[in-house]
Amino acid sequence: MGDWADLPGVRTWYETEGTGDPLVLLHGGFCTNDTWGPLRADLAAAYRVLLPERRAHGHTPDVPGPLSYTDMADDTVAFLESVVGGPAHLVGWSDGGVVALLVAAARPDLVRRAVVIGANSRPGPECFAEPSMLDTMTPDGAELAFFREMYAAVSPDGAGHWPVVAAKMLDMWRTEPAMTDGDLARVTSPVLVMTGDDDLMTLEHTVSLYRAMPQGQLAVIPGASHLVPLERPDLVSRLILEHLAQEKVETMMPVRRAAGADGAPAF
Repeated sequence: MGDWADLPGVRTWYETEGTGDPLVLLHGGFCTNDTWGPLRADLAAAYRVLLPERRAHGHTPDVPGPLSYTDMADDTVAFLESVVGGPAHLVGWSDGGVVALLVAAARPDLVRRAVVIGANSRPGPECFAEPSMLDTMTPDGAELAFFREMYAAVSPDGAGHWPVVAAKMLDMWRTEPAMTDGDLARVTSPVLVMTGDDDLMTLEHTVSLYRAMPQGQLAVIPGASHLVPLERPDLVSRLILEHLAQEKVETMMPVRRAAGADGAPAF
């Protein structure tokens, strides 16, 4: 079932499925809610899943001016406050993971637990495994054909608006996000950082992301790419559900999570 939320930044399309505690799914760049298909049934069996489509994605229209992660994070905060009505779990994939991190850093009161998949905290030239992809992608090129067709099928702005949105997205990837370790240290919610071992983001960047957050956990999926939720949906669903249900991290030989000087556990 779909509905509209009249948010301050943009009238936003969203879908809802399941019952229970709220879980907000944040799709990747150029994507729609359809890309969550392999995970939706498992997640909706345990949670009330809400799936907003961000500005210039899916059924939600574009807005004048450039696209920015900050604006999309502000839209997500407004969605949490007006539609969800309070804190929720966040699961973000790719660009959706960036948005989830920005929301968790700015509004920790609205984020219970989070999972970010194939996310980054720095601009593409600093963290993409192949930064040159930013120069080879074009609105009409073969690399974006799948996303171009997905956009044309449902966008209220029409297929002719695709080159505008594609150019905005590529410009954003070249310069954003620009989170520092200090920004990530403000993410106090437990966050599972998930990636394929052959992701678009370098493994070194993903590890630095995990280490910068005080309650970070890391899952590297073997034999998987940036599309790991489509490649290994059963495993990804299980890891998400286990993380969201986890109350406390307990290991037999903690190092990073060892008790602090005051005797209190790190988390």
